[in-house]
Amino acid sequence: MQVLIVDDSKVILLALQEMLSKNGYDVLTANHGAEGLEILDANPRCRMIISDWDMPVMNGIEFCKTIRSQNRPGYIYFILLTSHKELQNMIEGMDAGADDFIGKPYHIAEVLARLRAGERVIALETRDVAIFALAKLAQSRDNDTGNHLERVQHYCKILCEKLATLDRFKDVIVGDYSRLMFQTSPLHDIGKVGIPDAILLKPGQLTYEEFETMKTHTTIAAQTLDAALEKFPDVAFLKMAKEIAESHHEKVDGSGYPYGLRGDAIPLCGRIMAVADVYDALVTSRVYKPAMSHEEACAIIGEGRGSHCDADIVDGFFAVADQFRDIRDRFC
Repeated sequence: MQVLIVDDSKVILLALQEMLSKNGYDVLTANHGAEGLEILDANPRCRMIISDWDMPVMNGIEFCKTIRSQNRPGYIYFILLTSHKELQNMIEGMDAGADDFIGKPYHIAEVLARLRAGERVIALETRDVAIFALAKLAQSRDNDTGNHLERVQHYCKILCEKLATLDRFKDVIVGDYSRLMFQTSPLHDIGKVGIPDAILLKPGQLTYEEFETMKTHTTIAAQTLDAALEKFPDVAFLKMAKEIAESHHEKVDGSGYPYGLRGDAIPLCGRIMAVADVYDALVTSRVYKPAMSHEEACAIIGEGRGSHCDADIVDGFFAVADQFRDIRDRFC
């Protein structure tokens, strides 16, 4: 596994590089945070960092904050190497996004133990792979949607980040909320595995009875994820995945399905997903319709403000609509 060591001390860099290389790590080095960012950009496989706190140009705290603010493809485990050992320093480091600390002077046995702990955390991302693979399996029955899963992931993340700045949502969209939405949003339509091909792949308009069957993809998904929650009741991503899958076709005026929920009775993640899903459905082609332009899609979403979709979330959408268009073009 690759490890990036960032320190302005050549002595520490060389010593750690030698020790970690002997223990099987592929070691990269940088003299400050800004250089560390350049190395990360050139080495996307690097998932672990040991960084000094006090450095010129960009210190360890600034370096860590910058990494956490970026949309990198995988989680980076960040260890601060520091002589700052007071509680307030620990809090500052954790708030910046650091995962662990190594005090100076360090012992190589401790460094290796903390790296192994980081490897265990990174290994948990195999869960993300499994989630996406399951979602892709469901989508494979309706591959007319192309890169739909990738698009809605990024739509949801961008929208969450914007809504987190609003008073109404800033106490809800906290911590890992945006990351959980990015992670679980691909599961929104997994219930379609239970819908017959004659209905799911029908090129024309569905009959009333067929549409009633199609609606059940929301409850099929909820039942499936409920079974997983019974076994793992405290797993946050399963809870959010169920809420998204079950509620993303609800409408704030109560005219949606499967339960006709109104307003805030619809989980926030479902209301966010609804905007992302509607936009993507409008701007991409299907066997039964051509793709609309970005402007046409925005106009329709605007018309549904406060009836189909949550008014504040629609306002948030319009604030980042250009980024939605960029994501659509990127994953077309």
